[in-house]
Amino acid sequence: MDEWVLVVDDEVTNLRQANQILVSEGMRVSAAKSGEQALAFLEGNKPDLILMDVHMTGIDGFETIRRIKAEESTREIPIILLTADEDQDTETKALRAGAMDFIKKPFIPDVLILRAKHTIELTRLQKNLTAEVEKKTAEIIEQKERVSRMAMQIVQTLSGAIDIKDPYTKGHSERVAKYAQEIARRAGYSKERLTQMHIMALFHDIGKLLIPDSIIKKPGKLSSEEYAEIKKHPEIGANILKNITEIPNIAVGAHWHHERYDGKGYPDGLAGENIPEEARIIAVADCYDAITSHRSYRDMLTQKAVREKIEKDKGLQFDPRFADIMLAIIDDDRNYDLHE
Repeated sequence: MDEWVLVVDDEVTNLRQANQILVSEGMRVSAAKSGEQALAFLEGNKPDLILMDVHMTGIDGFETIRRIKAEESTREIPIILLTADEDQDTETKALRAGAMDFIKKPFIPDVLILRAKHTIELTRLQKNLTAEVEKKTAEIIEQKERVSRMAMQIVQTLSGAIDIKDPYTKGHSERVAKYAQEIARRAGYSKERLTQMHIMALFHDIGKLLIPDSIIKKPGKLSSEEYAEIKKHPEIGANILKNITEIPNIAVGAHWHHERYDGKGYPDGLAGENIPEEARIIAVADCYDAITSHRSYRDMLTQKAVREKIEKDKGLQFDPRFADIMLAIIDDDRNYDLHE
């Protein structure tokens, strides 16, 4: 399916440049010279993406976005704001207004193309995933046991698709889910919460599906640019999962499993108990699996080294409560069976 992009800018030069860049990638491009023209265009058209200038004569980009998001027929169209502003307030205001992203002007062709394609791909993935869940739920609403079995099969299949991205992490999502569920069990979680924890942990790395293979599968050290790209996967994962409402808080693990207890993690720099509890559990389980698995650049760590790592980072990377539970699990694993 061809990508259809509406570019809204009151500068003809910018419209021509964006058109040239996007058309060269096989995209279909429509143009509007003002917010008013864009709103009129959207009355009978629904492009896959809108690229919107911030400062325009007439209504500006922020007000145009608000009006687009107020209409049921257009509110789901993703919007990227175009701006030459350097201040953080503009970026914050753009995201609050409903923009998914922003691009600095003048355009860098590769950045414009990648942001446009990734945004369209992410939106389509969200819609397809939501539509599939709704379809299956409607078909088998009165067959509760079958729904449960099917849902778990879908979850396991999707989590397996995540691990296929990287041959060195095969089975990673399933193991993290297993460890996280055991930590939660020892922490006193109910049966229902344990099931939710298992599914949440299975999906913690789903955002990596939209990270380029060249980065995920790179055997050597990542460049700073590549590392910045891979650090986007928590927010990408949260965006993919946010529309699945039948499983409460399913996006929590994906969004915040790389936060640190000392506040030095990402993407939001949350600290302590401001980090959702489930994400704090998954963070311990995720690290445990990483250091008890073989990698292209090192062998699996010894159980002693693993224990020392968890102990050292207790209160820094990890919530002390859940780190202590993981240490107890390690001590109970006398034959060192819990590893890849």
